[in-house]
Amino acid sequence: MGSATTQALAASVKALDAHTLDLATARDLFAAARAVSESTQLAGALSDSAAPVAAREQVVKAVFGSALGAVAVDVLTTVAAQRWSDSAGLADGIEELAIRAASAADANADIEGELFGFSRTIAQNPDLELALGSRLGQSAAKGALVEKLIGAAAAPATTLIVSSLVQLPRERRVRQLLNRAMDIVSAQRGRTVATVVSAAPLNDEQSKRLTAALAAKYGSGVTLNTVIDPTVVGGLRVQIADDVIDGSISSRLADVRYKLIG
Repeated sequence: MGSATTQALAASVKALDAHTLDLATARDLFAAARAVSESTQLAGALSDSAAPVAAREQVVKAVFGSALGAVAVDVLTTVAAQRWSDSAGLADGIEELAIRAASAADANADIEGELFGFSRTIAQNPDLELALGSRLGQSAAKGALVEKLIGAAAAPATTLIVSSLVQLPRERRVRQLLNRAMDIVSAQRGRTVATVVSAAPLNDEQSKRLTAALAAKYGSGVTLNTVIDPTVVGGLRVQIADDVIDGSISSRLADVRYKLIG
């Protein structure tokens, strides 16, 4: 992400957070992200830093003024006033705002956990990943498939996020989309995502102790996403962003074997 886009996104997130957000606004912002991604002319007009700010804001009003809600239009007006590194950064930025809006609108829902669960389902079902990630087929049909698969089991915000993302993958794999969405939801909520790999499920006490230890280490709230993998033998492997804490027995055995061979 270029420095201009980083600054533009920060200003846009601040504008978003100034509003009381609901799923209608999130849905509007996803629609705007799709419009920008599908029209090079619109993306170019909104990301052209050489054009006067007033002209870019006028484009927002002309294209979205009567189609979207007042909150979404106000946020998009702020988006248009910023200097973005390129049109791809602009599209990514609007998409992030949509995910953040959905997260804020359904603040009590376990969106991170539900996104992670669907990501695991995708990983275990190559045919489903192919169906959702293929360039073939209508985008609306992919969104409808997601709603059918998780609509009854997941929070409305989760369903909106996933169904919207699969309709516009922009050369990204489905699991990549879901992982990015998890990170954005956690950032909106001031938390860090930790993926924990263990041989058996953690009990409540173990989860609480691990969460507290990671929160103390990283200085923020922590969301645990647990993967059960018998090959770790015992102990835990924890990954937060690029940090990996590997206390599994399998890792120690591998280290011993390496030293013996060496």
